[in-house]
Amino acid sequence: MNIRLHFRLFATTAGIGLVLTACGSSGSPPGASGAPSAAPGTSAPSRSATVSVPPSPSAITPPGTQAPTTPAPGGSTPPLGSGRFQPMWPFTTLAEARAWERDFHSAGHQPWHLDPDQTALSFTQGYLGFREIGRVTAHTVKGRDARIGVGLSRPAGVTGPAALIHLVRYGTGPDAPWEVVGTDDTTFSLTVPGYGSIVRSPLLTGGRITGVDEGIRIQVRQPSSAAPLGTSCCTPAGGNDRHWKESAPFSGAEDPVLTIVASTGGHIAEVERFTVTAVRTG
Repeated sequence: MNIRLHFRLFATTAGIGLVLTACGSSGSPPGASGAPSAAPGTSAPSRSATVSVPPSPSAITPPGTQAPTTPAPGGSTPPLGSGRFQPMWPFTTLAEARAWERDFHSAGHQPWHLDPDQTALSFTQGYLGFREIGRVTAHTVKGRDARIGVGLSRPAGVTGPAALIHLVRYGTGPDAPWEVVGTDDTTFSLTVPGYGSIVRSPLLTGGRITGVDEGIRIQVRQPSSAAPLGTSCCTPAGGNDRHWKESAPFSGAEDPVLTIVASTGGHIAEVERFTVTAVRTG
């Protein structure tokens, strides 16, 4: 059977929980607050298209840091929740991913879950709230594993991602949805706390950065909450591959996996680069 899917991505200011994000009847991915919305006449960004938002930063330097979500030897993809990969967004459990598959097969609900580009942009704009980042800058899919670069939207010709998002298929079937599991980091990394580790508040974060006059913000997020569980701003940083650290208190954690987000910007946009890691609450 040949199925043609049409995707749309919209930004709103309303928050929404995980159930509507994963299994709602809308075919559009979450917008800036995580809620599906309708905006007739607006097309979703493709691999070379942009969403009309503020300017993009210059290109990030070539990769030099190995991310904690690198596939296992031999090209196999470890299961989510194995300690190797953690389900960050949009589904918190395999049962939720399978429930969406059933809804998709019966009624065609939210087909954007089958597109890694749309899932990466929805994660960035909807879940993280980085509405200025609306362009796909890189696209690599190998089997059930994908790396999608996302960047600030601006006129064509500007390259370089704000982050390289790692996604894997959540499930074993041909229509298993894409799930964000982390980022592949280069000039800006988040290595503390360790990927998949159990955390408590206050949270000690840290990593390495290359840049000039950077100000690092920390957010602690969970899929079931529209607002961050905790924030910390802004740690001054800069130099060539320099260490940074920051403490971030948080409260209200209920989901099994939390997303720790570090972002920096302020030169031409509020957020120009970001990195994420997944941690567990117990």
